[in-house]
Amino acid sequence: MHPCRVLFICTGNSARSILSEATLDHLGQGRFVAYSAGSKPTGRVNPLALEALVTASIPIEGLSSKSWDRFVASDAPPLDIVVTVCDSAASEPCPVLFGDFVRTHWGLADPAAATGDPAAISEAFRDAHRLIMHRILALLDLPVETMSREALKQALDRIGELGDGDSAEVAA
Repeated sequence: MHPCRVLFICTGNSARSILSEATLDHLGQGRFVAYSAGSKPTGRVNPLALEALVTASIPIEGLSSKSWDRFVASDAPPLDIVVTVCDSAASEPCPVLFGDFVRTHWGLADPAAATGDPAAISEAFRDAHRLIMHRILALLDLPVETMSREALKQALDRIGELGDGDSAEVAA
């Protein structure tokens, strides 16, 4: 499993999955290849998601809101891990994708749904990206290349339970 191919999916593919894709691609440095998609893509990346990435010095070139249809086509890249990032606690429907990969859920409130003044909305994007960064760093600490599917699934599920201040020790 090298590089490990990870798809982040949510409904709109405008913020959370985009933040996750760009962060893992940047920090994974070729060890991971990240993708993102949505079940009902908005067709545009939220500018505040791009701002959060730029603030973190993460490249934004090539990011786009796209349908998960491209990942079920016959010429789709093979996937090792699929992560849903919708917020099931908010009764937001999570997309389901079928295939031979490890599935996990890293629920995260949608910063694009934040309300209030512009500063509060920007803070929601920064908070979401901080949590994503925390979880991505925990993923990078895993020896995914040598883990069994079962151990990887358990470790990924534990990462999805991490809050921003939680310890990131999740290795099996």
